[in-house]
Amino acid sequence: MSRNSRPLFNRMCQALRDHNVEFKPFPTFKVIKDCGPAVWEYIDHSISTQNQNGNLLEELAFDVIPQLSFAVRFQLEVCISQGILNEHNLTQEFVSRLIAMDEVKAQDVLEYIANQKKRMWEPMQIFSFNVIKSSTSRTRIPYYCASIRSANVTPTTIYFNTPTVDTSNRIIRQYAEYADRFLRVRFTDEKSQGRIFPTDKNTMDEVFTRIFRAMKNGITIGDRHYEFLAFGNSQFREHGAYFFAPLQHLTAKHIRNWMGKFSDIKIVAKHAARLGQCFSTTRAINCTRVTVIEDEDIQRNGYTFSDGVGKISPMLAQLAASELGLSTLEPPSVFQFRLGGCKGVLAVSPDAVRQEVHIRPSQYKFPAMHEGLEIIRWSQMASANLNRQLILVLSALGVPDEVFIGKLKSQLANLEQAMREEKTALALLQKDIDPNQMTLCMAGMIIDGFQKTQEPFLTSLLHLWRAWSIKYLKEKARLTITDGALLLGCVDETGILRGHYNDISLDQASTREEKELLLPEVFVQISQGSDKKPRVITGPMLLARNPSLHPGDIRVVRGVDVPSLRHLKDAVVLPQTGDRDIASMCSGGDLDGDDFLVMWDQELLPEEWNHEPMNYTAPPPLAVEHEVEIDDITAFFVTYMKNDTLPSIAHAHVAQADYLDDGIKDKKCLQLAALHSMAVDYVKSGIPARMTRDLRPRKWPHFMEKKFKPKEQQYVSKKILGQLFDQVNRVDFVPTFDKPFDSRVLEAYQLEPDILRAAADIKQRYDAAIRRIMAQHEIKTEFEVWSTFVMHHSGESRDYKFHEEIGRLAQALKDQFREECRVSANAMSSGDILPFVAAMYQVTAEEMESALSECRQKVMVGGTETPLRKMVASSMPLMSFPWLFPQHMGRIANRDLSVDNIDATVVQQGEKQSHDATKRKPAVQQDKDLVVETTEGTTHRGEELKLFEDLIDVGPAPDEEPSVPKSTSGISFSEEEWEDLGKDLSLALQPTKLEEPPPEKPLTADEDTEESEDDSEHTGDVEIQIDAKPSYIDRLSSALY
Repeated sequence: MSRNSRPLFNRMCQALRDHNVEFKPFPTFKVIKDCGPAVWEYIDHSISTQNQNGNLLEELAFDVIPQLSFAVRFQLEVCISQGILNEHNLTQEFVSRLIAMDEVKAQDVLEYIANQKKRMWEPMQIFSFNVIKSSTSRTRIPYYCASIRSANVTPTTIYFNTPTVDTSNRIIRQYAEYADRFLRVRFTDEKSQGRIFPTDKNTMDEVFTRIFRAMKNGITIGDRHYEFLAFGNSQFREHGAYFFAPLQHLTAKHIRNWMGKFSDIKIVAKHAARLGQCFSTTRAINCTRVTVIEDEDIQRNGYTFSDGVGKISPMLAQLAASELGLSTLEPPSVFQFRLGGCKGVLAVSPDAVRQEVHIRPSQYKFPAMHEGLEIIRWSQMASANLNRQLILVLSALGVPDEVFIGKLKSQLANLEQAMREEKTALALLQKDIDPNQMTLCMAGMIIDGFQKTQEPFLTSLLHLWRAWSIKYLKEKARLTITDGALLLGCVDETGILRGHYNDISLDQASTREEKELLLPEVFVQISQGSDKKPRVITGPMLLARNPSLHPGDIRVVRGVDVPSLRHLKDAVVLPQTGDRDIASMCSGGDLDGDDFLVMWDQELLPEEWNHEPMNYTAPPPLAVEHEVEIDDITAFFVTYMKNDTLPSIAHAHVAQADYLDDGIKDKKCLQLAALHSMAVDYVKSGIPARMTRDLRPRKWPHFMEKKFKPKEQQYVSKKILGQLFDQVNRVDFVPTFDKPFDSRVLEAYQLEPDILRAAADIKQRYDAAIRRIMAQHEIKTEFEVWSTFVMHHSGESRDYKFHEEIGRLAQALKDQFREECRVSANAMSSGDILPFVAAMYQVTAEEMESALSECRQKVMVGGTETPLRKMVASSMPLMSFPWLFPQHMGRIANRDLSVDNIDATVVQQGEKQSHDATKRKPAVQQDKDLVVETTEGTTHRGEELKLFEDLIDVGPAPDEEPSVPKSTSGISFSEEEWEDLGKDLSLALQPTKLEEPPPEKPLTADEDTEESEDDSEHTGDVEIQIDAKPSYIDRLSSALY
């Protein structure tokens, strides 16, 4: 210690003594100056500084030092960043041993220790581990998926994650040979803290500066430097982006240039959104060429009634359904899609024939390189659920509190009864259909008798489903409405449905019947009614979107039966007539992929019908004079993170609506509703919504659980949300491990040792993959991953968004290992999958029995008798493996053991249509020249798809009544179409294995959702004062400094 520093040291010692901190002499203490861990010199020598002395022999020796492959180098970075390995403990011997290992084996061991989430104090021990062959590089990936590396950037560090298998997108498919050079990056708070929340203060400036630097300067791993590429629209809201490690001939800029032509888009926010359109999670339809017909939009009074809606032929819809592996007898009625620079939905229409799709100008966003038709999701039945915002609106409109309380009590009682009675459980699971449709799979398991035998996996699933349902009843007031559905919307192409007219007032009606006749009309047909047949819903019903904050956001409409629309199922058809489109009246929605809540429960009809809807005018978007550059986009990304007040506004609205006497009709709540719409549009306009001090709640109701607030800022709410909250008690989920496995399956076959060994080998890899997902997302049990009913997770995404993400991950995992099992079954049992499934169940039962035996054994630990193994999820074997095949399990249990190539049949929910895995090609056929026929000619793969060259004068004049297409009573194929359909179906079924598709964009009805799809806009005329600077770089500077 220097003489000058001793006085300062003495002062520090005295200060610590004042706090009773003792000092003891430590004579061997030694300070080592700036000595970083040597491990980086061993593993990153390829990018180290060259020898400064210019010694050629040393440089040549340096160049021949063996290197870690990038896959191993990345996984080592995962272990170091996650704290599994400490860089100071890693020696040259460790690196040398790792380099000497087989690349895949090295990945196996590093992935294994990363999944264990435990610190390795002695790194050399990993080389003695007997690790199963479970790395992501070993597994066969479903053709529609890709293995993606990811990283979480926090204010202080970067956490890298083991690669996961997820549904791909257009960009990953186009550059599939370079898929390992993409990195999915998410900017979060420190580990376990979740999202970085916006702030209008300067306390977080350094955090946002760090994010901007990462976006601008990139991320380096080993010899690869990842640079910012772009972000998907959903990814953007979750503060994520794609990075790419460039090559000499391929850079991020090259990829962006390939996406399309965006030079005319000078609005930075919209420019970024159009880039993001290419990153939507999609499934490519490669079985046939597509003919594009340019159609006109239906416009009137400044509103676009057909905004985002096109048409698809019944034949092409059937081909798409077949390639997607859907198990329905009829194709879905509506598809959310991407096609070049087009987006929105395509509704099945008799106006489209053969392989036609009809595209409208509102769907065409930019010229793009054609890559064929891509499907995001499709129409299907999902249950309608109320949430806190909807309940507040309905309560303000006159629905009595007793209605909500009655529904809550009934739901709680039914959940409790479902644990004991099959009939109740079956009824609930078939009515309360979750977005990933796992309840239908569980219903099938009950039908097959597994609840009656108290099978442990199904019993655990039922208890999890109950605990998950109660959790969201408590936290979100998620009341399930059995007489309702959550459906995609489309437009009435026949023009028969009557729309909303400004000069028609419901006050003109003298009776209830007359009042109903004045309502706008919709068409809703559910594919399966109570009698398992299609049912058209008629009479008054509620129509709404999430989120609904304004009293005019929930509309009362009348369902009618229109024979010429009966080909449309599990979708809500809205009128094209009237003075204003109905979709825009529902929270400013449109029809480009929005989900609509339709509820025909008559108890929910309010006293006040159709309050004046909110008219909201989005502020003029910020534009730049120059061509948008990547710096503008990265600046907007960071500015958005700092100013995204959407969740804060939504929470403030709930608190104010509960506290104020007039509820949502109070002036403050109406202002917050307008601000909320502005915040939704932020991703398109670039104008943030500023919540003024007077709109911020001074007190918070107890049901919002603001535990960090002082007691004087909290109160016990006596209104409806407070009453509902107090009625619910949370339930912990405890898996059922000690129930016996189903003897019907265990005794079905006499299995040979070879088939049992093969099943056990795949189970080891499957278990490792499940644990990998659990570890990365901090999920406690396999049951939550398998069913997607996640009780707790890392909090990096909002709950509704995470439900979608885990649905995709779980589906990809299931498809991945189903294929492995089928391949093994083909080799072991002559193509009969049933004995192999029985083997899967038996090896799982044997593992569990062995673990239960250890649970029953006692050992002395510290003088206390303790079980050898604790019966908790973290220490018990996994048991979901055989339930990759729930339909087959049911067949075995019920002795339907005929060898009839079940893979070629249509089966129940949980396993989709599939074919012999050995005949399937592993990837999309890139050599097939799929083309798009347009009025301008033929566009081949890789060529730019341009539409609506005369876009300036498209559609009818504002006051002109649109032409009405001829109605058709049904859909039929001509003989030529049937012939073409047969050819294309055979083409579709040969190269591609048709398995259960992932729910690409699950339907959801959560509380704080902004939009169900990424590009919703609002119209109207509420004025909001904006103080915006013209330059995005200037705005970033003002935000950060």
